[in-house]
Parts: sequence; C-alpha cells; structure tokens
Amino acid sequence: MTQQAPILLSELNDEGVLTLTLNRPEQFNALSDAMLDALRDAVERIDESVKVVVIASNGKAFCAGHDLKEMRSHIDEAWQRALFQKCSAFMQSLVNLPMPVIAKVHGIAAAAGCQLVANCDLAIAAEHCTFGVSGINLGLFCSTPSVALSRNVSRKRAFQMLMTGDFIDAPTAVDWGLINESVAPELLDDAVLVLCEKICAKSRVAVSTGKTLFYQQINMPLNEAYELAGTTMACNMLADDVSEGIDAFFDKRAPQWTDQ
Repeated sequence: MTQQAPILLSELNDEGVLTLTLNRPEQFNALSDAMLDALRDAVERIDESVKVVVIASNGKAFCAGHDLKEMRSHIDEAWQRALFQKCSAFMQSLVNLPMPVIAKVHGIAAAAGCQLVANCDLAIAAEHCTFGVSGINLGLFCSTPSVALSRNVSRKRAFQMLMTGDFIDAPTAVDWGLINESVAPELLDDAVLVLCEKICAKSRVAVSTGKTLFYQQINMPLNEAYELAGTTMACNMLADDVSEGIDAFFDKRAPQWTDQ
C-alpha cells in the first residue's frame, strides 16, 4: 500500500529559514480543515532556531482558497463557523510570530489563498501569477479574505476585487501593494533566498521588536502610535545588540549579533 504524502511539508535550513510547503497539488493546495490543522501545529512548533518563515506550495497553484467540496458537504452553521474561526486564528498567528513570514507564490492565489498572501508580512511572486477574491462569483462574498486584503491595498481597489471577483496579475499586485516583488519564474527561488538572507543577517532582537511594533502602531491614532514607538525604541536601545551594532558602525566592521 502506497503511503500518502503529508499535506504539509516542513524544512528548516542551516540559516534558520523554515519553509512550510502546502502539499495538496491535486486539490490546488486548498485550505481544508486538515490543512489548517497542520498549519496551526507547524506554527505552534516554531522555536528560537527559526529566523524567517517561508510559505510555499507544490503543484500548479499556490492556494485556491478553502476546500469547496469539503465546505459543500457540511451544511450546518456550527461546522462552517468553526472552519472560519480556525482559519482566522491561523492567519492571526502569522502576524503574532516574532519573525517575518514570506509568501513564495508560484501560481494562482484565490480567495483564502489570496488572503494568505495578504496576511504574510512579505510576498514575492512569479510574474505569471494571478490573485483574486472570487467567492462572489459563487454567491459567497469573501468576508474573511477582505480583512487581510483591505489592510494591504487601497479601500477602493480591495472593494473592486471583492465585488467583481476579477483577478489581477503579479505586476499589478506589486503596484497595488499586495506583494513586494514580481520576478520571472526561474528567478523566484533566488529572489526569496536573497530576501531571507537579508533578514537573517539582521539582529533578531531588532527584527522581533520591529515586527511587533509595526502591527501594534499601524491602526493607532498618530499620538498613541508615536508614544508606543518612542517607548519601544527606548527599550530597544538598551539591548546588547544595539551596543554592538553602534560600536561596529564606528569601528567600520560587521556586527556580531548575540544570536549568531
């Protein structure tokens, strides 16, 4: 009997880059209940050995969204509520991680798949990729994807995507702020690697402090945001890595961070 491949693959390299690969290629990497469980468990296992998380996938699609066949087979509201609560909790857990999360997009990202891209801190896509929140074409407004999408692209562009179900290409996604970079497919691996290497070379204290502060302040009133940012920066200044970084700057040498 052939053993079934895991639906989520996990690989940690020597530099501290953890790659989580969605592995349901025949189902276009749909976010089934089991896939969300696997992703949740993988995130909960992340420890201090990880500096960057990359979310990738196998097959033609990055992620086609939720598993529509599975959803259609459950007509009770309690099951549907539990599924979306589980998905929302996972999406928020990526933001709460102390290290950056990068979406490595090689194929279509639709509905909750587009939500996943939008929810990652950074995203790089092959130039042939397309992005859309197309639930409205099925009579189902992409309510949960709208949360992440509207926090990445402008209000009117997000609303247009949500109301029409139209897809945008990768260069447009860069222009609209959904992803950071669009590259030729053969350059995708290298582009993600370069970004990971840049982040891994930074102080872990600075990266973790910065990610936490970024999401805390972004929706605050201006005065509250500056108050929080000032307090955060003052505390950050007391870290050993900052003393080392400043000394290294004046000594004209590369800094030696405490965690490297």
